[in-house]
Amino acid sequence: MTAKILLIDDDTSLRRVLEYNLQEEGYEVITAVDGETGLALFNEHSPPLVITDLKMPGITGFQVLSTIKERSPATLVIVITAFGAIDTAIEAMKLGAHDYITKPFNRDQLKLVVKKALELRGLTEENRLLKEELTERAEFRNIIGISPGMEQVFHIVRKVADTDATVLITGESGTGKELVAKSIHSLSSRRSRPFVPINCAAIPRELLESELFGHVKGAFTGAVRDKTGKLETADGGTLFLDEVGELPVDLQPKLLRALQERIVEPVGGISPRRIDVRVIAATNVDLEKAIEEGAFREDLFYRLSIIPVHLPPLRERADDVLLLTRHFTAKHGGGGVNFTPKALEALKQYHWPGNVRELENTIERLLIMRNGETIDIGDIPPKLLGVRKVTEVGVINLPASGYSLEQLEREIVVEALERNDWNQTAAARFLRIPRHTLIYRMEKYNITPQERKK
Repeated sequence: MTAKILLIDDDTSLRRVLEYNLQEEGYEVITAVDGETGLALFNEHSPPLVITDLKMPGITGFQVLSTIKERSPATLVIVITAFGAIDTAIEAMKLGAHDYITKPFNRDQLKLVVKKALELRGLTEENRLLKEELTERAEFRNIIGISPGMEQVFHIVRKVADTDATVLITGESGTGKELVAKSIHSLSSRRSRPFVPINCAAIPRELLESELFGHVKGAFTGAVRDKTGKLETADGGTLFLDEVGELPVDLQPKLLRALQERIVEPVGGISPRRIDVRVIAATNVDLEKAIEEGAFREDLFYRLSIIPVHLPPLRERADDVLLLTRHFTAKHGGGGVNFTPKALEALKQYHWPGNVRELENTIERLLIMRNGETIDIGDIPPKLLGVRKVTEVGVINLPASGYSLEQLEREIVVEALERNDWNQTAAARFLRIPRHTLIYRMEKYNITPQERKK
């Protein structure tokens, strides 16, 4: 790509000679007869290099230099000064000039100074791009994937990260929704401000309003002092609403108003407070179905889902299982451990109802229980070998030796609870059974939250 140079000099003959010499070297040269014209051309063309005479009528070269460095610090400026005026040149260097040439100068001197300046500019830009690339890679360091579904996720995250648009991340439990939310925050201009997560399903309804919006002293029994809510704590940064599908219906209008008007009203307070918050929400619930059932407001859904991001389940990311296995093996201190092809194939074929979270727990357990530095098919838990991947027609592949129906039903109930983060309402909806039927099955098979994977 041809480098563009802005040349500013009121000496017509010198300007023409310089223009000819630079063009002969293959540069694109834009010329200006004075400082005022030069600054206008700089705003229009944004050249990486400017050469300006210091002594000019009207706007001087010093003023040109100061203005350019203020508008674009990365732009390099070479100043032209009279022979013997070294003090003037030094003063220009203090103001940010990259280099100087003194009149009279020969063609070779000009070529060398310009060449070195543009080489430096190129190296600086290359270094900047490399730092940006390394930063981006670092922000995605915990999200592993080469499958088409994950590539689409990476693409969307890069596009929307540095905006203030609300993002709705959907996907099954354990797919890494909070990691994606953190990546969006880390790649945004809000990265130096707080990232504040709140799990809407983990906090009782009577406390959730206070957690989100805060409260004033005396607002209710036990409110012995003012409390700042998560929305206000995240001011200037990002609020992550995890499991937003579990947000009580009566709190949804208040959240919608906070998002639309950018104000927060503490419980018991009378003075709304201004906030500047970017909201990212996540759910494993079908919100459109929840809208039909009256469990979620349609207007809030559209406010949250300006940018939808869907995380595919691990069973649809077979190619990523091996990458994730290597990643978690190294993460949990198994750098020298090898998996045999049969063991890897078993991991790849399992349907992973708990998704990435379940895979990490499995790898950590295998590393703790291993004998030696090789993990073979015999080390893989029977559960992973017993029920394989669901086929496209929805039939579960069972081992040839047979399998206990009661054990299978128990595993399905546990996996449904795991997939929905042990939310019984969501798990019952997933299994397409009434909630009381799910509770009956849990009691029948003595399924308790203590079985929850960490």
